Amino acid sequence: MNWFPRMLLTAGLISTLPAFSQRLKKAEKVVVAQLKEHVYFLADDRLEGRRAGSKGEQLAADYIKKQFTSIGLTPKGSQGNWFQEFPIYDGKDYSQASYLFINGNEINKKNYFPHPLSPERMLEAMPSIALKEAGVPWFLDFGAELEANKSNPHFDREAALLAKVKQAAGNGATALIVYNDPEMKYQPKQRGDELPIPVFFLNKTESDKFLHDETDMLEIKLKTGFTKLERTGRNVVGFMDNGAAHTVVIGAHFDHLGYGEDGNSMLRQENPGLHNGADDNASGTAALIELARMLKKEKKNSFNYLFIAFSAEELGLFGSKYFTENATIPLTSINYMVNMDMVGRLNDSSKTLTVGGYGTSPTWGNTFTSISDNRYLNIKFDSSGTGPSDHSSFYRKDIPVLFFFTGLHTDYHKPSDDADKINYTGQLRIIQLIRNLIQATGDQPKLAFTKTREQQMGTSTRFTVSLGIMPDYAFSGNGVKVDGVTDGRPAQKAGIKAGDIITKLGDITIASMEQYMKALGSFKKGDKTTIIYQRDSTEYSASVEF
Repeated sequence: MNWFPRMLLTAGLISTLPAFSQRLKKAEKVVVAQLKEHVYFLADDRLEGRRAGSKGEQLAADYIKKQFTSIGLTPKGSQGNWFQEFPIYDGKDYSQASYLFINGNEINKKNYFPHPLSPERMLEAMPSIALKEAGVPWFLDFGAELEANKSNPHFDREAALLAKVKQAAGNGATALIVYNDPEMKYQPKQRGDELPIPVFFLNKTESDKFLHDETDMLEIKLKTGFTKLERTGRNVVGFMDNGAAHTVVIGAHFDHLGYGEDGNSMLRQENPGLHNGADDNASGTAALIELARMLKKEKKNSFNYLFIAFSAEELGLFGSKYFTENATIPLTSINYMVNMDMVGRLNDSSKTLTVGGYGTSPTWGNTFTSISDNRYLNIKFDSSGTGPSDHSSFYRKDIPVLFFFTGLHTDYHKPSDDADKINYTGQLRIIQLIRNLIQATGDQPKLAFTKTREQQMGTSTRFTVSLGIMPDYAFSGNGVKVDGVTDGRPAQKAGIKAGDIITKLGDITIASMEQYMKALGSFKKGDKTTIIYQRDSTEYSASVEF
């Protein structure tokens, strides 16, 4: 689960499930055993955390394909295959197209890097370290800048560096070589406007060797060049064609965090370790497989079923968004979408299951009431059709959704989310509930769709305001692309629409999600400011009041 900061609002609390005997029947024991087998395979160390686009993700996809095949589904991915592949932008690599020579010595790629927003240039010069002359590279001791501002709580490292770069370029410098920066780290996905001159960061080993005497004149040869990094994610898509007029989509994401390479581990450290993601979301994937098996055995099926195991959910719903933009069945034929994400930690005492999307169709209220019982599950309803998982992508296409979730826990996005902590009987109860819910909608016409409130960015304690947008996390360009806008909120009142790209809020230029959140944090309720955004390559400005 890609848990956006938010607060869960509940519409009601009921207990529900058709009558089952308290003791597991023989067939139920078989399902529990199969759920356990799936989770233990998907959460095994051999799959290395199922990071989207990795070998482990491919192994997981192959396993799901094998299960779908054995159940009797037909492939419904791209071009009739099981897989629907999509690109994942991984930033820029400098190692193949950049170099730095000092006094004829080629500097090892591990000991320097160009700023990722540097222009692609090649130059040779003989600058003095101390002299700041036009037409040659300049040198910047950034350690001195850090020392001068060590007591300044408002010091912004990146802004200070950018000011120095602009100053150097304005005075004729052809490049800037920065040293004595202990926080230097290459950011391959850094977004923003291109810098006016190349900027190179040199580590302490090389700066001590070549820059110890400021009176020296150095022979510099450098080149900035980048190659685009991209990896391939894949959804696994299986279809059950029952000759019905409408299709129910049932989904769960199967990717997880790998070794935390994408910075989404809850352990904020350099190498957080292997994240197996048993609950998040091997549990939902296992439930997807067994629900497909259950529905395949039903004697009466009022719908066709499309089973989708999504990838790259953890990166921002990439897989589900790609599917809804490149659907392999007509979106108009979809009745509703059911999403299972983190359904493996049902508490045996509280038995609490959260069901999101309750407000996306007026049908859901009567449907849940008709199957209510009080023995196995206590349902807490959340009306919103948006949230931290793949159902949001379908809600964006005006499709009713339901989101099943047993709650956050202390192992969320940590290496400790392992298969031995899963409540497999609880998983069984949840898929039995979903099966019965689907049956209860079988004699009804196609469900009506209703819009709901949006889950907002900025609802955590770090922010006191929100624009009222849902960002497009799959967007890799400059700025923050709007995927959805909430009625009555500041963005909608300012005229912002889905598809617009926000590039500035107040005085803060927005190139990335991090800068957007920083900008939000600088405002409070009642503040007014200006928002700059692009629509169809045209720039617009509007006033916004929080």
